[in-house]
Amino acid sequence: MAELQDGTETARTVVRTRGLVKRFGTTTAVAGVDLDIRAGELVVLLGLSGSGKSTLLRCLNGLHPVSEGEVVVHDVAVHECRPAQLRRLRTDVGFVFQQFNLMGRLTCLENVLIGALGRVRGPRYGLLTWPARLKREALGHLDRVGLADQAYQRADTLSGGQQQRVALARTLMQGPRLVLADEPVASLDPENSDAVMDLLRRVCREDRLTVLCSLHQVELALGWGDRLVGLRAGRKVLDRPAADVSRAEVMDVYRRLEPAADEVAVA
Repeated sequence: MAELQDGTETARTVVRTRGLVKRFGTTTAVAGVDLDIRAGELVVLLGLSGSGKSTLLRCLNGLHPVSEGEVVVHDVAVHECRPAQLRRLRTDVGFVFQQFNLMGRLTCLENVLIGALGRVRGPRYGLLTWPARLKREALGHLDRVGLADQAYQRADTLSGGQQQRVALARTLMQGPRLVLADEPVASLDPENSDAVMDLLRRVCREDRLTVLCSLHQVELALGWGDRLVGLRAGRKVLDRPAADVSRAEVMDVYRRLEPAADEVAVA
């Protein structure tokens, strides 16, 4: 247990994995990872491509069933969930993807409203079929990410950075308590990368959300994360507060050597 940022209350564990293993055939993508993430943290996952970052994220919300071990999210044992239980859990877990996953022909407002599909009955066909209260809420989220003026603009006419901000607004519309972000700035230039990470951090603080974000950019990780978790060949090789980690230690995560069993550094 630990205190939240303002030190006023004890933070509970939102994510807990024990001995998490994920195999694809004969390939082990995640190899026995133990991880605890507390409420309100912004945790950054680091590692080479193929180190297991994306797989780990997808194990947390059940997109990938685990091969061995335990995954508990919001006190729900994900590794034991039936499909209906997973659907309920995913209403509490937002996912921000590298490629935005927007409906290009729809307006920004309509894309954000898609985040509320789990909160309404039946399908929606067009903007006029959405309740006014949800449209007001969606406009508020667009305003929050600085895109209220583009609410009625087609999503595929926006820049990459703007599209990722719409995707973040859509995630907020879902009302999650945990946000998983898989390389959300990998396709963006440095200025837009900073803007998106700033939004993630601000949302984490203001809404007391928990964020687990995978990144390649070392400087962004050091600048925006509360805590850094490094993966190499599916194993956890670093787990420390960002303020206590040097750039050299972060770069060491990217070595292409197999780690020893005692290599994990835990705070």
